[in-house]
Amino acid sequence: MRTEPSPGSLPAREHLPAGNAGTPVLDVVIPVYNEEKDLQPCVRRLHEHLARTFPYAFRITVADNASTDATPLVAARLEAELPEVRSFRLEQKGRGRALRTVWSASDAPVLAYMDVDLSTDLNALLPLVAPLISGHSDLAIGSRLARSSRVVRGAKREFISRTYNLILRGSLQARFSDAQCGFKAIRREVAQALLPLVEDTGWFFDTEMLVLAERAGLRIHEVPVDWVDDPDSTVHLVKTATDDLLGVWRVGRALATGSLSLDRLARPFGDDPRDRELTGVPTGLARQLVGFCVVGALSTLFYLLLYSGFRTFTGSQFANALALLVSAVANTAANRRLTFGVRGSERAMQHQAQGLVVFGIGLALTSGSLAALNAATTDPAHSTELAVLIAANLAATVLRFLLFRAWVFPDTDTDRDRGDHTPSTVVVSHTPGTPVYATTPQSPYDNRNRGDATMQLQPVRPNDHDLRNAR
Repeated sequence: MRTEPSPGSLPAREHLPAGNAGTPVLDVVIPVYNEEKDLQPCVRRLHEHLARTFPYAFRITVADNASTDATPLVAARLEAELPEVRSFRLEQKGRGRALRTVWSASDAPVLAYMDVDLSTDLNALLPLVAPLISGHSDLAIGSRLARSSRVVRGAKREFISRTYNLILRGSLQARFSDAQCGFKAIRREVAQALLPLVEDTGWFFDTEMLVLAERAGLRIHEVPVDWVDDPDSTVHLVKTATDDLLGVWRVGRALATGSLSLDRLARPFGDDPRDRELTGVPTGLARQLVGFCVVGALSTLFYLLLYSGFRTFTGSQFANALALLVSAVANTAANRRLTFGVRGSERAMQHQAQGLVVFGIGLALTSGSLAALNAATTDPAHSTELAVLIAANLAATVLRFLLFRAWVFPDTDTDRDRGDHTPSTVVVSHTPGTPVYATTPQSPYDNRNRGDATMQLQPVRPNDHDLRNAR
């Protein structure tokens, strides 16, 4: 799993202006491998549909994954005949590799892809990209599993698709309905920030991209589609399913260990009251209070269970100190991750040390309360002890939240909400009509040598070697 930091917080989404007629707003990528028969009718049909229905300038890019047949020649001929068509060749297989390479180099603000068989009804293309153009969403996917979708395919593929999505929901808590539909779109600035975190270069590329985007809080729009299965599909189901399951394990492990800086992909709110500067009201306070109360309630139950267990074989003071110590470590870890949104191991020991100082204050409050109770009565009932401890813990909880917010985690959630990040190497920003390239200063689309169907691109990951078969 890639662990390098992303280029920083994303800017607020904005509606894309129409711009100049010659500037493409949409770049539709068609990854192909040995598709000499289907490529020409696919591109012509897609071109005719976009020219007739799409209100913005567009581009169709054929990404050849090291085909060994006449696919490059067909792509070159289409490029020569249709001004909106571009083509280039990759010398390594992998649909994910092709999409990453083209999307990283494209100057279009909205990037999409679809399979060469055009199984998805093209009437869904405009609804797919409209939320991205308007600034409403970050990514958009076609869904064959929505209730209003109409799908024609065999029972085996239907079973595999639904089973795979159930696995994603159970293991990675994915909420999107269809990870594998070859019909997706993404805003360019989102792609530039998200793609460096996506490791897979084959068929699992889609799933990994969607899971990371969802975990980062990006907005994913789903479009029900009409879809007809291609009986001549060259996808190897068993190998693809095996690789996908390995990918699920890899991504799940990376998310569990917090090795991805997904918080740096967070979007600021647009024209939202929560994003406005309010005098004397720190940002994120309400959400932090809710998280802290939930963690605090669970920690209190955990503490009382520990105290009751320890009290069976030791005195009240020692049982209280030991229960507080164990629950304080768990409380600090939970608040660090859930309440204040801190991930990864950086400064974890420092936060725990500061949490123990806060624990010491809580210990003083609760121990003092027990001492006062014992001074008032020589043999207090167990229920009385618990009542006194609950009251003391409530007071300690208020103080703990204030200390956590002001001292232990002073600059985590607040700064992230405001977007106060120091970007690394690349500043992610979007100015419509201004090309931004993630791989090389010169776009591959400037290479207009009609006599050569192969365009040389700066590889995104020079050491990638994808052994799986791509279409």
